[in-house]
Amino acid sequence: MSAEVWFRARRYGWGWTPVTWQGWAITLAYAIAVAGWAVYELRTGRQQPISAIWPGLLDLPLLTALLVAICWIKGERPRWRWGK
Repeated sequence: MSAEVWFRARRYGWGWTPVTWQGWAITLAYAIAVAGWAVYELRTGRQQPISAIWPGLLDLPLLTALLVAICWIKGERPRWRWGK
């Protein structure tokens, strides 16, 4: 298994930036999934009680948690950086 880093720690702040094609592919897949989620939510209209909306609202945090987990596993360890 290669120790290649897909995501580098950001130069300023906390987080990651994709640096390989795998990192960019994961980032693009996340963006497409979020856009698809938004289009689905807008098309369904959601004229339902709040209790029926909660399952749809859980999708976005789960997608984001999955992206953060992949970045954590395949990236450098993040820490707050002030830049150099």
